[in-house]
Amino acid sequence: MTATLDRPTRLEPRSHRIDVWDPEDEQAWQAGGAAIARRNLVFSILSEHIGFSVWSLWSVLVLFLGPQYGFQPEDKFLLTIVPTLVGSVLRLPYTFAVATFGGRNWTVVSALLLLVPTVAAMVVLQPGVSLGTLLVVAALAGVGGGNFASSMANINAFYPTRLKGRALGLNAGGGNLGVPVVQLVGLAVLGTVGAAHPRVLLGVYLPLVVVVAGLAWRNMDNLTSARNDKRAMRDVCRDGHTWVLSLLYIGTFGSFIGFGFAFGQVLQVQFKADFPTPLDAASLTFLGPLLGSLVRPVGGLLADRFGGARVTFWNFVAMAGGAVVVLTASRQESLPLFLVGFVLLFVLSGLGNGSTYKMIPAVFRAKSQLLVAAGADATTSDREARRLSGALIGIAGAIGAFGGVLVNVAFRQSFLTTGGGDRAYVAFLVFYGVCVLVTWTVYLRPSPRRLAGV
Repeated sequence: MTATLDRPTRLEPRSHRIDVWDPEDEQAWQAGGAAIARRNLVFSILSEHIGFSVWSLWSVLVLFLGPQYGFQPEDKFLLTIVPTLVGSVLRLPYTFAVATFGGRNWTVVSALLLLVPTVAAMVVLQPGVSLGTLLVVAALAGVGGGNFASSMANINAFYPTRLKGRALGLNAGGGNLGVPVVQLVGLAVLGTVGAAHPRVLLGVYLPLVVVVAGLAWRNMDNLTSARNDKRAMRDVCRDGHTWVLSLLYIGTFGSFIGFGFAFGQVLQVQFKADFPTPLDAASLTFLGPLLGSLVRPVGGLLADRFGGARVTFWNFVAMAGGAVVVLTASRQESLPLFLVGFVLLFVLSGLGNGSTYKMIPAVFRAKSQLLVAAGADATTSDREARRLSGALIGIAGAIGAFGGVLVNVAFRQSFLTTGGGDRAYVAFLVFYGVCVLVTWTVYLRPSPRRLAGV
């Protein structure tokens, strides 16, 4: 039996296939569409959460690589750079995979793919392993980074425009929580069995991956109406707002994922006396990503109330202030001030994730309204706005994740050349200043060409 919105509650047995889906139809939404969307959102969040955890595994595993492995700090930074890079590249094909294979089907496949990097790490992770081998295995963890793009594309199709911000915020925030959770699990492993047993951490996630894949198979649905619009991807790449929003997302999500991967190493390298063991560093690394994940939906809510551009502008002003705090703490060798500054950066990057993502549909809705005012058909213009917004979600997600690579490269080069992180903190400060200027110039500066309501 094929599911439709007219009979969403009378499917017996469940077919997991929906041929008719129009979330903008209020009657159908109230008759059962909302329940279907909510169920798919819940299990999408679970899958994305585990994907983020596996993607972030090496931010924890590097803490297990003690002197017996023979790796220097710059080697360990490479082990966090590689999965970040692979994850950012995979986000574009993962965006197309939902319409090609079905949201439910691809959620199951992408979850099961997480077994590959987890099993590979269990096989090779022991003293004497070469850096090259670990780099290859770390690269496999990049599949977890791709999950975000396919999950967001899938949930975007389930929800009406008026509810997309909240739904995508919950989906992204729940996924982002995978970063602090894997760090908490790593902390528990270090505190119970010690740094000599990284396989215990990996063993925790193997059954979780299988369970999440099974839950997705049992509870999610495929929308047969979903279509890949490669032309939309081409069209949106010609729009200057695509590159502005992607730049801003580098500053928010790139900061979040980059700091999440690097923070434990930064503490161990920069404050060696305070963090002599991996357990000491792991006891604090989860806090920033946890708070940054929890406040992401708040960034979307603030953007709903005050406007995404305004919230993003002041958020980058505050992030620049956070970078100044971290730089000052580094130069004064003040650990308490350093921790305050970094936690502030994590929280602000989470808020900025929500507000910047909310700007995507707002920009194209504003452009649609201008076209309607000039005489264009309202329905056609609205459809075009939604088409381009969906395409930009994939592009911005991929480019934003690449920002995490840049953060880790900045740290590696700074520690490699000067032995400290000051040059990296200066680079972050400059970049946040650029984002402040760009946000003001494009979206807030009084001008007859400025888009209203962004």
